[in-house]
Parts: sequence; structure tokens; C-alpha cells
Amino acid sequence: MSYEKELAAAKKAVSLAARLSQAVQKSLLQSDVRSKSDKSPVTAADYGSQAVISHVLERELHPEPLYLVAEENAEDLQKNGAEEFLESITKLVNSALASDDSYANSSLSMEDIRKAIDHGRSQGGSNGRHWILDPVDGTRGFVKGEDYAVALALLVEGKVVLGVMACPKLENHKSSSSGCLFFATVGGGAYVQSLEGDSHPPQKVQVSNIENPEEATFVESSHKPIPIHSSIANKLGIKAPPLRIHSQVKYAALARGNAEIYLRFTLKGYREFIWNHAAGAIITTEAGGVVCDADGNPLDFSRGNHLEHKTGIVVSTQMLMPRILKAVRESMEEEMLLSETQLKL
Repeated sequence: MSYEKELAAAKKAVSLAARLSQAVQKSLLQSDVRSKSDKSPVTAADYGSQAVISHVLERELHPEPLYLVAEENAEDLQKNGAEEFLESITKLVNSALASDDSYANSSLSMEDIRKAIDHGRSQGGSNGRHWILDPVDGTRGFVKGEDYAVALALLVEGKVVLGVMACPKLENHKSSSSGCLFFATVGGGAYVQSLEGDSHPPQKVQVSNIENPEEATFVESSHKPIPIHSSIANKLGIKAPPLRIHSQVKYAALARGNAEIYLRFTLKGYREFIWNHAAGAIITTEAGGVVCDADGNPLDFSRGNHLEHKTGIVVSTQMLMPRILKAVRESMEEEMLLSETQLKL
């Protein structure tokens, strides 16, 4: 299948959501940042972006039912004192939709917005079609005016077949404007175009062809440094410090050849959500890259809203991956021996 209709709908939805998030980021105050029950930050852009994408997908793909696995839900928007916040989100959504001619007469109520956000309660799985969404991936970077992504993917019978990702802060090489829209369909390659939708046609992207790992650029999350990342880099002979980037923009950097290695090893017990990787993974894979766990197995997006994988996610080129996985194994073994030694002391 070519997924042309789905891709067109996803590109329109993500572009409009990116427009909304850009407007919010420009005027965001620290007082506009709220905390969810898990203490992670959330803004009007997270909720507004999810509402826009939910509404556009439902309308563009009608009468197909919409099953959406997404990060946000409207629970906190139903609490006392949330009405003013919900009203501001509703205005943002209607403004973003009005910027597209086909939605110029579409005005949503606050209740419509709540329902659109709550479309994101699907649990995914190995049967049927599920859209996977992170409406603002990298909220911590977003609130600082830094990199973030709007990431959407389509899961069909447990396999990711399509990905669209807006990177509003990422420089566009083919245009003077900032902002890139990456997209890929299974077997169809990966492409990037300006987020502004200017006259430049989409350009095919390809991962780097660097053969020597010592020359590779490696990226990691912008949170605290992870010791095993340094160990792996040292074994590969990488001398340059890592690039620390928020969100799935790291996948975009690899897909277009700006970096060669992305390592993501997390604290023990942390479970990865599928919306943090689905869109980026297919875009990088279709650009010729490899996305796997620390054992070299492909990521499995069919087990619900979490990934079930062995420790660590490794992303690189086909050329470099064998040497990286060898360095990963050695570093993990050393880390295990160190832990055992410390327990005996």
C-alpha cells in the first residue's frame, strides 16, 4: 500500500499543529507552564497540538474510525479552575485551523476540544490501525525556546508504516526559513521539506556515509549525561563531545546525515513510550539507518503504549552499527561487573 491519503492527512495535521506550537512558543511565559500528575511539564501547545491533529485526522480520513495513541488526555482540563486554560487552548486551535482554507469555517467549542484530546486514549497493539502521536515531543526544550518536534506515526497490524515529524526550530538547508517537515512511508524513502510549504519540492534524505566511527558525531538527550554513553563513545574512539538535543529531532539529525549515532540508555525501570520513537524510527530507517535495542533487535511497537525492549536504544547507519553494538556489549558487561564488585564491598 502507498498510504497516499493517510500521508496527505498526516502532513496537513502536523503542519497545522506546528503552526500552533510556534505561536505558543513565541509568547510563552514561565507562568504558562503547568505540571502533570507525573511532574512533567505541559503547556497549551501540548493540548492544542493534540486537538488539532485529532480533529484533522478524523475529518480528512472520514468515515474511517480514528484510534489515536497519544501522550495527553483531558483529565486535568476538567478540574476546577481549568476553564480559562481550556478557553485559551480553544482559541489557539481555532486560530490554527482557520489558517487553512479548508478549515476556515470550522469553529470548535471547548467541549469539542476536550473530546478531540481524549481521542488519544487508544492503547495501540498488534491489530488494526492506530495513529501514534507526541503533540510536543521535548516539552522541556520547548519551554526554553529550544528544539522540539511534533511527531505522528501510523501503526498498521503492529508495524509502523508512516511517519511525519515537524521540527520547527531545525534549520532548513534548502530554504532561508527555519523549520523542517520530515516524512516517510514504508518502502518509499524519507523526505524533508520546508515547514512553510514554500516552492521548494521535498528532498530525499539519506543517512551519513562516514565509515570511521572516530569521525562520527553522536547525539543524546539533553537531560543528565549517561555514563555508559561516554564509555561506548570512548571504545569507538569518538573524541568530539556529544550533541545534546531535545526530542525526536535527534532522529531527524541522523536521517539527513548531520549525525551518525544516537544512544538512549535510561535509568533502570524506565519504560519508553511508543510516541517518543515511532515517527523518528521510520523516518531514520527509510533514510537508510538502523534503529534497534542494545541486543540489535528491531523495536517492537505492537505491545501497547510502551516499548518492550532490552536496555537501551541504538540508532546509526548500517555501516557503523556492527562496531557500535560490539562497543555497547563491552560497556554493558563492564558496567555489570562494576555493579557486582560494588555489591561485594
